[in-house]
Amino acid sequence: MLHLRLLVPADRTDEVLRAVERTVGTAHLAVVPGASRDPQGDLVMCDVAREAGDELIAELRALGIDESGSIAVENIDLSLSQRADKAEEEAPGEGADAVLWEQLAEATHEESTLSFTYLAFLTLATMIAACGVVMDNAILIVGAMAVGPEFGPLAGVCTAVVRRAPLLVWRSLVALIAGFALAIALTTGFSLLMDAFGLFTESMLEADRPNTAFIWNPDMFSVVVAGLAGVAGMLSLTSAKSGLLVGVAISVTTVPAAANAAVALGYGQFAQVWGSTSQLLLNLAGIVVAGTLTLLVQKALWATQRGRIRRDGTPASKRF
Repeated sequence: MLHLRLLVPADRTDEVLRAVERTVGTAHLAVVPGASRDPQGDLVMCDVAREAGDELIAELRALGIDESGSIAVENIDLSLSQRADKAEEEAPGEGADAVLWEQLAEATHEESTLSFTYLAFLTLATMIAACGVVMDNAILIVGAMAVGPEFGPLAGVCTAVVRRAPLLVWRSLVALIAGFALAIALTTGFSLLMDAFGLFTESMLEADRPNTAFIWNPDMFSVVVAGLAGVAGMLSLTSAKSGLLVGVAISVTTVPAAANAAVALGYGQFAQVWGSTSQLLLNLAGIVVAGTLTLLVQKALWATQRGRIRRDGTPASKRF
């Protein structure tokens, strides 16, 4: 269930109440007249099943409540109420599969910001991966993938394409390009410093690396894995039962490929630079394509599910 807290101008309260009451899957509607001081108006609160939340939020925005008042949405971790249980049963679909598009847009917009924190995490992840590729250590590669924050901008591109938001596409692409460019440049310097201290050597990069050689040797499996990762990552962002950490950790071989390219660049190993760059681009493209298709499928499925609600407001059965 979701909890909605609305600050509504007094002359719009009746419209908001009608919107809430006709939405299948709502419960616990409460109104406190005159409770809001800034903006001045009424406080309206209600609970809504997650699977009906996106539709209600869209209707409230169509009424202009986000401009004249406020719409705040919170997840309810525990609700002991027969009314809430009935609301969830009446709402079409399953809450775990529901996509809150406004929440997704807000999350990806925040994660796509080219901030110092984003650049720091991406650079640190690339440096950790550089140690992993030189030492042929799979544990360090996995650790670097978990630290890398680049799935945020990738998800931002997918969301922006589906929602036709060119500004978010540009913002996300800038974060990706600038982020990886800086991370590779700094990691190249880092690898040369490690070489000066005798911790990295060119022979280590040229040696057989059974655990990490795939990073600069892209093949069809690179495309397949990137596609699967894109689907898993987007589902983790949109599902109510998956944490955002899953999406953030879906780096596949983006960060390791950038790291291998940086180390190889420092030693003038241009064959590995080209192979690693190709791996990086393949993974980025595969994740974006798969993630976008996942969102399009989810959007189509929910449009179909909403169509199951009869015009009189009675939902179709959840059991097929």
